[in-house]
Amino acid sequence: MSGPDPVPLACPEVLGGEWEHVATRSYGTTIHRVRGDRTYYVKTSPIVDTADLRFHPENEAARLRWLARMGFPVPEVVEVGGTAERSWLVTTAVTGMPAAGPWSPAERARVVGAVAELAAALHALPERACPFDRTLAVTLPRCRAAVRLGTVDLDDIEEHRRGWSAERLLAELDATPVPPEDDIVVCHGDLCLDNVLLDPETLTVTGVLDTGRLGRADRWLDLSVAMRDIGEERQEWGFGPAHATLFRARYGLSGMDYAKRDYYRLLDEFI
Repeated sequence: MSGPDPVPLACPEVLGGEWEHVATRSYGTTIHRVRGDRTYYVKTSPIVDTADLRFHPENEAARLRWLARMGFPVPEVVEVGGTAERSWLVTTAVTGMPAAGPWSPAERARVVGAVAELAAALHALPERACPFDRTLAVTLPRCRAAVRLGTVDLDDIEEHRRGWSAERLLAELDATPVPPEDDIVVCHGDLCLDNVLLDPETLTVTGVLDTGRLGRADRWLDLSVAMRDIGEERQEWGFGPAHATLFRARYGLSGMDYAKRDYYRLLDEFI
């Protein structure tokens, strides 16, 4: 294997391609881009429990395949495997530019509209047909496990919580009333702008990435993260509060549920 993070891949084109390190996540996942006749992405990770909401190759592969059957543009799964030490996922590359941009001021409204329409399309899927569970009955125990195992990424929490310990985050979660799960849909689970690719010419969605947290959940699991990334409360990526208002309108949101919004943003700190 040509990559610096060796795993016994079976795909000869990937093995013989030109490897480029893209990122290393705080929890040990590495991402490489491999160029050959086609372009691939290889994600490798230390072995983790399948219930872990961080990257797990089999979890993500299953969700990518399901979304593909539902007609969404996602990377094609090429290979999934593992050893006693590491597991991996190989996918094809999807063309497009992250919705995070950079975009010109004139393009940003159309970008936000495209992300809103993607969210609405996901949420319109028949939730009973989705085999993946992201309801609080599943997610809350995993948040507690993340604190116990020391896997909460305290370098990647909201600004007003910077400096908090994982135990303080958990105390805040315990002190916050649990909102009713009365609006269950199919959620992406991490609907930030980096996980949506757009055609830079047409500004239509060309790819949906990092689907390992997809599952049935209250729609605010997605809406809270998307509006935070778009800049509901402060400027982000060149977007701002006016773009968050546009997102709500294009999505078709009739009103804000601030209790759910704040709860799901707090929940997102753990995973």
